[in-house]
Amino acid sequence: MPEVEPALGTTPLLLIAVGAVAVLLVLIMKFKVHAFVALVLVSLLTALATGIPIGDVIDTLLAGFGSTLAAVALLVGLGAMIGKLLEVTGGATVLADSLINRFGEKRAPLALGVASLLFGFPIFFDAGFVVFLPIIFSVARRFGGSVLLYALPSAGAFAVMHAFVPPHPGPVGAGDILGADIGLLVVVGLVIGLPTWFISCYLFSRWIGTRVHVPIPSTLAGRKSEADDPRVDSDVDDVDGPVGGGTGRGGSGATVAAGTATTTETRTGPPKFSTVLALLLLPLVLILLNTGFNTLATAGAVDGEAGWLDWVTLLGQTPVALLITLLVAATVLSRERFSRSETEDLLNSSIGPVAAIILITGAGGMFGGVLRSSGIGTALADSLESIGLPVIVAAFVIATCLRVAQGSATVALLTTAALIAPAVAENDLSRLDTALVVIAIACGATVLSHVNDSGFWLVGRFLEMDVKTTLRTWTVMETLIGVVGFAIAWALSLVV
Repeated sequence: MPEVEPALGTTPLLLIAVGAVAVLLVLIMKFKVHAFVALVLVSLLTALATGIPIGDVIDTLLAGFGSTLAAVALLVGLGAMIGKLLEVTGGATVLADSLINRFGEKRAPLALGVASLLFGFPIFFDAGFVVFLPIIFSVARRFGGSVLLYALPSAGAFAVMHAFVPPHPGPVGAGDILGADIGLLVVVGLVIGLPTWFISCYLFSRWIGTRVHVPIPSTLAGRKSEADDPRVDSDVDDVDGPVGGGTGRGGSGATVAAGTATTTETRTGPPKFSTVLALLLLPLVLILLNTGFNTLATAGAVDGEAGWLDWVTLLGQTPVALLITLLVAATVLSRERFSRSETEDLLNSSIGPVAAIILITGAGGMFGGVLRSSGIGTALADSLESIGLPVIVAAFVIATCLRVAQGSATVALLTTAALIAPAVAENDLSRLDTALVVIAIACGATVLSHVNDSGFWLVGRFLEMDVKTTLRTWTVMETLIGVVGFAIAWALSLVV
């Protein structure tokens, strides 16, 4: 990225930053400009307003865009393909049914939540939730009680994984902007995300489910696209789309493969539970081995120069771990189910729905590059230091404000990361602390889901809840996820 000497002082730069964010919000919210176009336009205007030389503007924009895509496109694309293969072969049903049988009737909501956590690693929020809905309704009918007892643990699990854990584009994009170790971010995201889900989603569902009775929806087969709801801002919500389906939190991509899945299961039957579980755990195991052995090497417990450690590091890099998982999944799940051309078509169909996500995330990186090159980020870092606000707290507060204002979690994640990146760099944070800042941003970008978030309408519509009930249930749960997750991340930053 071109080195540019800031042309303006701290105060003008901060005013331009506020104006840039305000223009971005107005373009997306009022004028319904697509988030990708809005981010590119605001990046260009900000570069010009801050005095970046005309000859360096395009290089600055492309450097930020390209560096972010280099990290995001691989992970999102590979995750999309893995998710599609698991979805169309009936892996979700096998996973949920097996866990319910093992956990027992009384723990059916817990089993659904655990299944959603596992399935949520490669699958984004809306695709996963839509795939699980028939399972949720079937279990609710079988065991009785408010459907919230079964739906909230599942929906919350997908929401937590979507916000906290790569290869989802929000944490990957924010992690890249802040220079976080993506493998370590996976570990930290899981360590914080699992207890956050248990407290904020599972325990909350047990409490609210006994106080708010929501019957099983009367129309179980109605799966309309999110775009059909005029109340939803599709341009904003496109950035929260699913890996493996849909273009927004609530996109219709998850249903594309419904016919294929039916044909597949009729032809050969769904995969075994052990197969699905092994495929979901394979990338996590590879990443954990990499992180664990490199931590031991840093501590001197193992030889850091050993050749085998280089191989462990390579295989445990997140893109390589996902590539290996995809190759194994394509071999295991496609055998006797699909021809080679059908497998190619399936994998190809998974890329289209995530193209917008990849482009928007890259545009967020472009905006971040402009903020860094113009000196805005440094000015913000100096201001935070002068008022004594810890970086991790500032990250949460800024992300929360952006989330409430425009609804998109991914826009809030990327914009906050871009604003806070120089403060992270100047404070010389450790790899762990940097990962914790990413989680804090994710937490701020999760709270207070309301009428400008497509996830709000997705859950409310599918469960046939009115706005008031959705606010009492889904909005409260999302806020708990953000607050509890941030509390854990902040506590860890103080003691580790």
